[in-house]
Amino acid sequence: MGPERFDAAYYRRFYGRSPVHDARRIGQLGTGVFGFAAWWKVPIRSVLDVGAGKGYWRDWLQREHPSVRYHGIDVSEHACRTYGHEQADLATWRTRRRFDLVVCQSMLQYLDDRTALDAIDTIADVCRGLLYVEVPTVGDREGVIDPAGTDLDVNWRPGDWYRNRLDLRFTEVGGGLWLSHDHPAVLFELERGR
Repeated sequence: MGPERFDAAYYRRFYGRSPVHDARRIGQLGTGVFGFAAWWKVPIRSVLDVGAGKGYWRDWLQREHPSVRYHGIDVSEHACRTYGHEQADLATWRTRRRFDLVVCQSMLQYLDDRTALDAIDTIADVCRGLLYVEVPTVGDREGVIDPAGTDLDVNWRPGDWYRNRLDLRFTEVGGGLWLSHDHPAVLFELERGR
């Protein structure tokens, strides 16, 4: 699944009249993520948005947290040209920068197994705080996702496929949030996923 797949037609189809995610929903999500970060005393001064798409996280951060440094990357030439992100493939992208929050929303399912593992390694290397990850799994296919508004031509994997890899460098804290093993935050037992 090459980057040319994510062209203007893709964005019209999945971000048109009734998108699964829109600016309002991302604002709600951002408020929740920042609220939990504050609760766990994980300061967020920088955000990396991988698969940044239309830039909803950037727009929300500019309104609600203008001092937070934002960097968005996307493999799509169309998204980068239209919404101002760095064009990059997460599996091969390298940077010396580290980020307090990495957002990886609805993009890992487009990668084959080897590339997805490389992308997860890259995320772990650049994340020094919280990771928010959202990816549809085999268990979500029936009854959770909206097939009319969701791209179903993806790599379907069980949730444990992702958890087993993420567990190597993160602690699952629920709600799609993972805390980097590099961060000294202390969590109660039941705040942790397992």
